[in-house]
Amino acid sequence: MTRLTDAFGEKYKENKNKLFTRKFDLGGHTFKVRIPYVHESDEIYKRINEPDATRIEDAYKQITEPLMAFKDTDAGFVFTDDDVQIEGRSMREAAKQKIQVEIKITEFIKLLVPEQDGASLDDLTYQEIEAEFPMAVQMQLVEKITEAISPTYKETKGN
Repeated sequence: MTRLTDAFGEKYKENKNKLFTRKFDLGGHTFKVRIPYVHESDEIYKRINEPDATRIEDAYKQITEPLMAFKDTDAGFVFTDDDVQIEGRSMREAAKQKIQVEIKITEFIKLLVPEQDGASLDDLTYQEIEAEFPMAVQMQLVEKITEAISPTYKETKGN
């Protein structure tokens, strides 16, 4: 316990989880989301910004495998030793961005509070999310979670 927790007393201790939980509605369902502590947010953003190189390489291979048939043609693709560029866009960078989006979606959805007792989202994978929700719903969920866990300008300003 912290000094503040001790100072605010037993009632605060009992209600502390409510203080760190917000609700939002999406598609007629009310979701609860846990607001992460600062160190948790820092860890989440570190995982997003520094994805595993193996995952990036796997995504890169998946993206570029169909393009390899055009390697010796004038299809407009630029093949280098470690990348393929299409209209100046790096497929390696596209693979990294794809993985970063998957990590962000996964990490944010893990912040949702399960309704079932004993249920946990701690080991949730992106593949499970993808099987349940189309990309449009995934993005809506992330947007709603972001709104719930981030203070708005009005809240920050104090109006």
